[in-house]
Amino acid sequence: MSDIYFTSAPDQKEAYQVGDRVEVFCDHLDEGDNRIRDWLIGTVVQVDSKLIAVQFEENVYLTDGWMVPDHVLWCPKISSKVRLLQRKKKRSRSRSK
Repeated sequence: MSDIYFTSAPDQKEAYQVGDRVEVFCDHLDEGDNRIRDWLIGTVVQVDSKLIAVQFEENVYLTDGWMVPDHVLWCPKISSKVRLLQRKKKRSRSRSK
C-alpha cells in the first residue's frame, strides 16, 4: 500500500453544522400552490465530507419535476444555491424628545 502525503492538515472547521438554519434556492410551492424556484428555509440534518442534507417543512421538488418524499435535499457544500440563513436585524427607533 502506498503512503499518503498531505501538503497541509485537513480543515476540521465545517461551514455547516447539524441544526443550522439555511436557505436553499430550490423548486417548491408558494402560497397559491404554484411551483416556483426561490429561496426556501430549511434545517441541516446531516453533514458529510462533500454534501449536506437539508430538511424542509414544505414540499420540495427535483429539477425534473419529482417531489422529494422525505422533504430532504442533498446539496454540495460549495454550492452557490445554499447559504446560511441571513437574520434580519431589527431597527431600533430613535426617540426624539
